[in-house]
Amino acid sequence: MIDELKQVGPRIRAIRHSKGWTLEQLAAKAEMSPSTLSRLESGKRQASLELLIPLTRHLGVGLDSLVTPSVPDPRVRRPVERRDGMEIAPLTPEGSPVSTFKITYQPVTEVPEPRVHDGYEWLYVISGKLRLLLGDRDLVLTRGEAAEFDTRVPHAMFATGSRPAQVLSIFNRDGVRMHTHTAEG
Repeated sequence: MIDELKQVGPRIRAIRHSKGWTLEQLAAKAEMSPSTLSRLESGKRQASLELLIPLTRHLGVGLDSLVTPSVPDPRVRRPVERRDGMEIAPLTPEGSPVSTFKITYQPVTEVPEPRVHDGYEWLYVISGKLRLLLGDRDLVLTRGEAAEFDTRVPHAMFATGSRPAQVLSIFNRDGVRMHTHTAEG
């Protein structure tokens, strides 16, 4: 919390500059001395509600915009999962409203059984060739191609040819429970 408070002054200064106001102009609007505002902006004076409320009112911002928590580490550190001949690398934090994965599909000798589950999937082929069986359609997607479909339609995906296919797959919250049961079950 101390680090967030240290950012109040610089944030006030940045907002003031974005409006093109001088120190004296904002101090007059907020009915405080320019030296008080200067000390607040430089961190030499502690922020108090008595000072912040008139400043935020005239700057047109909420108090919470001045005390925004520090940015959390944006890196996603989740283990790669291997199952059913796929390598699944999560690219979003667990519990995200939209889940993104880099999936590597291996070529297969036997066509997998089509599956269904709630949700929608969006995919983009990074490399290789992906065969997508979707309902009564049999499609081959190549590098740079994308597809979007309702995952309640029976579907199966696998690499075709001699090389693996790398795919970015995006699922809504329902679709993240990938391939939970067969079309018949």
